[in-house]
Amino acid sequence: MQALNRSDWQPSRRSLLAHATALPLMTWPLQDALAQFRVEVSGAGVTQIPVSAVSFRDNGLVNQDMAAIVRADLERSGQFRFVEPLPARLDETSRPEFASWRSKGSDALLTGSVSRLADGRFDVRFRLWDVVRGQDLGGLSYPVSTADLRFAAHRIADYVYEKLTGEKGVFSTRIAYVAKAGQRHTLLVADADGENARATLTSPEPIISPSWAPGGAQLAYVSFESRKPVIYSHDVATGKRRLLANFRGSNSAPTWSPDGRQLVATLSISGNAQIYAMDANGSAPRRLTQSGSIDTEPVFSADGNSIFFVSDRGGSPQIYRMGVQGTNPQRVTFTGNYNISPAPSPDGRWLAFISRVGGAFRLHVMELASGNVTALSETSADESPSFSPNSRLIIYATRDRGQEALMTSTVDGRIKTRLASAGGDIREPEWGPFAR
Repeated sequence: MQALNRSDWQPSRRSLLAHATALPLMTWPLQDALAQFRVEVSGAGVTQIPVSAVSFRDNGLVNQDMAAIVRADLERSGQFRFVEPLPARLDETSRPEFASWRSKGSDALLTGSVSRLADGRFDVRFRLWDVVRGQDLGGLSYPVSTADLRFAAHRIADYVYEKLTGEKGVFSTRIAYVAKAGQRHTLLVADADGENARATLTSPEPIISPSWAPGGAQLAYVSFESRKPVIYSHDVATGKRRLLANFRGSNSAPTWSPDGRQLVATLSISGNAQIYAMDANGSAPRRLTQSGSIDTEPVFSADGNSIFFVSDRGGSPQIYRMGVQGTNPQRVTFTGNYNISPAPSPDGRWLAFISRVGGAFRLHVMELASGNVTALSETSADESPSFSPNSRLIIYATRDRGQEALMTSTVDGRIKTRLASAGGDIREPEWGPFAR
């Protein structure tokens, strides 16, 4: 059969992003890049916890609405329904009149305050109440600079989420994605809601395939500044980078192992694209696949015991799974004749991927135990799914109402949210891990 080029594996909108400069994190200019912050949620969850959040006392001292940010985070998760609060002036020291809040329909209530500290920072305090039982669920204090106010609000949302669901929240994690505006290609790191985007790399040449290392301190990515795909690792905090793979031919699609000790990538050392493992510093490449076809997009399973990848060995691009030493490759996808971009969930239960359906590229999810596949989107240009570290949400790039967009979807597809993002072409989103 005729060999496929890497670009043939992607939706038509994923043409390659056309001398890189590594940067420490810099804030992406709001007036040029970010949409006005808002949460656009579509769909409805089956069961949602009704919650209220009172405006934090003295919130006017700062330029961020702390309660509104928490509300937006929780709504995006799909597990909460917000009840408009009573016109009450409460803070973290006030004990609510629970009967009034129960009659309003709230199961939980968040209160808090903002105060200025002597060193110029702000002390953000909060308390969460179980309205049904009349119980104090605790609270914390976050002394933060003006620049970290949103991060404090995300941490509050994580606290509320964990207390009310028993699972860890992901609102204080980060995402990475690539934007192209004119001839400028930018690797961006942003908060999980897409806000506070910071440029970590700019280049007139394409940047693709960002991949977070465990712990979130490093990003691997592919740069074309050498007029060929080369893999680098980038220190997110300092902007320092190091070369990982510049072997003969192309070097692409890097992904870290769950323990961070090695990478898998697609290399064409042997002439055609095959999957290799290498040490975390890029040394000692070891070939894992031995086919005459294109094998690409490798990614580790959550337990590190297997690798999902895409191959056309059966005649069309499909997703396969093999042992970490390249043993016993088995086909995973059987619905449709074009399935790419595997993304296993951290809990090992799900596999998100992109499937071509009648010419449209749409987000799908498979329950790995049963093999059942569900289409999650109705858009036609989805790409690059990535799970949140708690396995509850999937981020992906798409076109929404004629515009490039970053979207999140719950695993059941019921709640979709459009995130704030930079302008221009948006692609290759990757959800970062929980920080260590």
